[in-house]
This record gives sequence, C-alpha cells and structure tokens, in this order.
Amino acid sequence: MPHGGLVVPDSLKANCKLSIDQIVEDGDEYALEIYSPLKNEVSAFISTDIARAVLDMNRAADDIRKDGVVKTHTCWDVPIWRNPLDKSDIQWLLENFHAPYHQQLSEYAKCSDLLLAIDCHTMAAFGPPIGPDPGSERPQVCLGNRSGKSCPDEWMNILQFAFQQQFPGEVTVNQPFSGGYITEFHGAEMPWIQLELSRGDFATPQQKSEWVVNALTSAVHAIIKQQ
Repeated sequence: MPHGGLVVPDSLKANCKLSIDQIVEDGDEYALEIYSPLKNEVSAFISTDIARAVLDMNRAADDIRKDGVVKTHTCWDVPIWRNPLDKSDIQWLLENFHAPYHQQLSEYAKCSDLLLAIDCHTMAAFGPPIGPDPGSERPQVCLGNRSGKSCPDEWMNILQFAFQQQFPGEVTVNQPFSGGYITEFHGAEMPWIQLELSRGDFATPQQKSEWVVNALTSAVHAIIKQQ
C-alpha cells in the first residue's frame, strides 16, 4: 500500500504549501480503511507513512517529472513546494524511504510461499488533470498487470471474475491503469498486480474492504486449484 501515508517530514513542513485536505486528496484516500484489514489475511504487508505528495513509492528513483518520484505538483496540478527542494533533500528522501521500501519488496519476493503480490490503491471516481483519463468516470475496480507482463492473463481472468462477483459495478483490466513502477520493476521478481478501487460513494470503505478480502480469497483459491 504505497499511497496511504499522510506524513510530511518535519524538515520539509515549512516548505510545503499543501493543506492536510490537499495531501489527502493527492494520496489514496480511504486506503487505510480498505486495505489495513488485509494485514490479517496475507503473508506479508508493507505500507509507508510518507505522503504521496512528498514521495511517490510507485515511481522510479530517477523519475523527475512534476508528477514523478519527488513531485513538484499534485495530480490536481497544484504546486507542492514554496521553494524547489534542494538536491540534498531529494537524495535524503530517496535513501531513507524510497530505497528501503523497494528493498523490502524485493526481499519478500524471495519467499517461496508467496503466490501473488498486490499493489493496493484507491483512485478518484473521475480522472484528475494529471492522469491518463482527465474528467472521465472510472470503473469501480481496475486490475492491472502491465498488459500481461507482470502477472499471467489466466490469473487476471480469475481475479476479474472474483471481483465482479463482489462489486456491483464495472471491473476492468488494464483500463485506465495497467500498473506503475512497482508492478513493472517487481513484476520481474514474482507475479504482481495493481489493484485500483474507485473512491466513489457506491459503498462505504468498510464494505469495499470486505468485498476485496472476499474477492482475493476466492481468486487465490481458484489460482491454486489451477496450478
């Protein structure tokens, strides 16, 4: 769960222009409520307290776009910093938070008992200005495997069906998201999918959480039987 954090490190707070509401809006709102119950259901769980507006774990360390690893603007195109961050600040964020996060994911991939890794997100109900689908209404669930590169398509079919059995609305595969840096990089180490849930009000976070647990439980059982 790379985008559930809300923390701006103390050394950067004075330079951050964003309100807490803007920090929440730029991250994965409700991710904590939806995905935290998975801690009791899975073999391994990793998250971060750092706000996505400060450091995006789902970007490569050398991604210097304004919506890159250390962002200059939110996904709503709002400037984040009063003054551009020093190179030393950026390096400190990468070394102390970004690198350890990804090192831990790579360590988990070495565990022989892990079947599938899930990059857990929530998404705005309508595409923000910085995104693949500005202004477009999004599905309730989007499952991404980088178009077959990070997880077998046969497994994606099972996952899509399982989520369709739980969620009342549309469940898509690779639209509008096929996966980010996490699924691209770590998908070479073990099967990875990106899971995006709409923040639309069609259900409470608690209901969405229950549906996610049910869908993943059903899908994993079906995948194991297929092997």
